[in-house]
Amino acid sequence: MYKTVFIIGAVWVEPNSSAAGSRMLQLIEYFQSQGCKIVFGTTAQKNEQSLDLQILGIQEEVLKLNDASFDELLKQIDPDIVLFDRFISEEQFGWRVAELQPKALRILDTEDLHCLRKVREKQYKAGEPFQLTDLLTEEITKREVASILRSDISLMISKVEIEILTNFFKLDSTLLCYLPFLLSSVVPKTLPNFEEREHFISIGNFLHPPNLESVKTLKTKIWPQIRKQLPEAELHVYGAYPTQQAKEFSNVKEGFLVKGFVENQHEVLKKARVLLAPLSFGAGLKGKFLDGMQNGCPSVTTTIGIEGYSDEENWGGLVADDWPEFIQNSIQLYSDKSIWEASQTKGFHLLKQFDKEAYLEQFTNFLEQLSTNLDYHRNHNFMGSLLQHHTMKSSKYLSKWIEEKNKV
Repeated sequence: MYKTVFIIGAVWVEPNSSAAGSRMLQLIEYFQSQGCKIVFGTTAQKNEQSLDLQILGIQEEVLKLNDASFDELLKQIDPDIVLFDRFISEEQFGWRVAELQPKALRILDTEDLHCLRKVREKQYKAGEPFQLTDLLTEEITKREVASILRSDISLMISKVEIEILTNFFKLDSTLLCYLPFLLSSVVPKTLPNFEEREHFISIGNFLHPPNLESVKTLKTKIWPQIRKQLPEAELHVYGAYPTQQAKEFSNVKEGFLVKGFVENQHEVLKKARVLLAPLSFGAGLKGKFLDGMQNGCPSVTTTIGIEGYSDEENWGGLVADDWPEFIQNSIQLYSDKSIWEASQTKGFHLLKQFDKEAYLEQFTNFLEQLSTNLDYHRNHNFMGSLLQHHTMKSSKYLSKWIEEKNKV
């Protein structure tokens, strides 16, 4: 089995700030359970939300772009696996890994399909409906799909995105591995009941555009109408890195309270009655809903929100893309105990599909088979080899030029 895993992060791990941070911590815990030494490196700056990985026995490295110091570090680490955190990390360092550590297994953790999220956002802001064909003309699509092709395997958290890549882009399914969020337990502990909870909640990192847009929608289109019918209710808005605009949304008289970063999201979710997430665009799995279901907090969201989780009938809450319907669903779920309890039960049932025991043994076997047949796997990924060849010829020498320029 593998001995050393080198994770090249887009940012430092922040499990309390974002679903992406929680996801990365889950992967770290998996490789540690396999007895692997882990080195985590990134070009990003640390902040107060960054997890101290050294406490977990993980070697931390600050990486430099377009710098030969990475080459020396890579040789010292001598990894069996290099895990790229999102496609931008593979773009920056993938060619160096392929050249200097050709036997290392190259894994891309996509988190979500960035091109899907970005193009949906673009179409939403332009007031245009999104179609898959909109992806074809965008540069980010070409970059991300090329990164997936260059990698030995890409981890996908959403089956919807696997279907897009295999059915629409015609990628070989052997290049993709379904590995959703991984929960250590799917059985909720004793939780407050309907009567013991109060108020609405919204939660999500404000640096993530879908979350910020969701808060704007709540402030301007949804909450005023809910408040008219439920004048005693409040909306508590949580999330790391609140923007100045979001902070200014806070208004005690309106019951719209922007509270910002919360150290433990579970504590606030188990006190709230309903989670609101009017997402107009996005991709992947939205971690806020798993947190909500784990704490028995049903939600009202959109079809974008439930994507990759469930259909509308089996969702742990109510779904609407029309804002007047969203408002009425929110009031109904908040006020009707029977609907609320039925939604909570559906949420508990949905959690079962994320029990990590159902995936990790399968993932372990998958990695073992892949490493045993790595040459065969790469030889049958001709498009990936072609892209790797041209990337090493173009990106390599551009990077070398920048490196020499920086010396001057």
